[in-house]
Amino acid sequence: MTVGTIVLAAGGTGGHLFPAQALAGVLARRGWNIVVMTDARFANYATQFPGARIETVPSSPFSSLLAPFRIGAGIAVAFFKLLKLKPAAVIGFGGYPSVPVMLGAVAANLPTAVIEQNTVMGRANRLVQDRVSRVAAAFPIARFAPKNRAKIVLTGNPLRPEAEALWGAAYEPPYAGGPLRLLVFGGSQGARAFSEIVPAALTRLPHDLKLRLTVVQQCRPEDLDAVKAIYANAEIRAELKSFFTDLPRRMAEAHLVIARSGAGSVAELMAIGRPAILVPYPAAMDDHQTGNAALLSGAGAGWLMPQKSLDAEALALALQAILRDPSDLAARAEAAHKLAIPHAAENLADMVEQLARKTA
Repeated sequence: MTVGTIVLAAGGTGGHLFPAQALAGVLARRGWNIVVMTDARFANYATQFPGARIETVPSSPFSSLLAPFRIGAGIAVAFFKLLKLKPAAVIGFGGYPSVPVMLGAVAANLPTAVIEQNTVMGRANRLVQDRVSRVAAAFPIARFAPKNRAKIVLTGNPLRPEAEALWGAAYEPPYAGGPLRLLVFGGSQGARAFSEIVPAALTRLPHDLKLRLTVVQQCRPEDLDAVKAIYANAEIRAELKSFFTDLPRRMAEAHLVIARSGAGSVAELMAIGRPAILVPYPAAMDDHQTGNAALLSGAGAGWLMPQKSLDAEALALALQAILRDPSDLAARAEAAHKLAIPHAAENLADMVEQLARKTA
């Protein structure tokens, strides 16, 4: 039996897409019709929302000279589509395509909420956060919070099923003379800085540590051959790929992770419970990755290392100290998992249903 309709306003990037997918799945199982409202780019992702209706709305990046006109047109289109749909609630996931939908929903006086995946409120959500009914937060919001903090609901960040299945996986710290498993990744296409700094740092480690190392590293395709040669020359065992389809499993197998600090990566480190050296992407909007990394480092769950001050020598010295202290690695793994919020997708769905109850 259909309960009613929920509209999801989602951008076309993975950071906004996955939480929307997770919420859509839970709400659909609870009997809700799902409508996804976004811009034309989203046609490529429509198959990832089985059973959902897709409605396109004009939008534009904020940097475009035509942004005011396209966003204005999008608000009008969204407003009239929402009046016709009569949804019980409209939920935004950030990204510029969500802005006209959320402003149209506010104009239509519908129950609304936005979902923020980072510790720093994103620009699109900041535009609407003081007008919507609720703000769901994956992590405590450190900067740019809404004026009324009472509207914030801490839900956690929905995980992909592969990561959810590894929730709280037992951490086995390295033992004297035993293997040291290091995982390195830097976003969907790797990170050039990691391809340059990490291999150079590992070759500087003492011989006994290098003999114990097994490195799994994500590299950009153009970096693979050069990085492979460095590890081979240093006699360091390494598995290199431009993309790993089983990254949560690799994370669970690692003694230590070196990674960027995007919301998804941080949420999975918490859920699985693994210590990490976090190097925030320096060009991230509003430096939000530093806020995410600070959450873990402040809780004793990892190490925050800004890229601008990181070189091979500094990383080698840090790694030598870290890898020789298994009890600290184990403590940080435990601290990371203590930060995790379970059942995030269900928490979000509960919040949405509470919001929608008055009109469903």
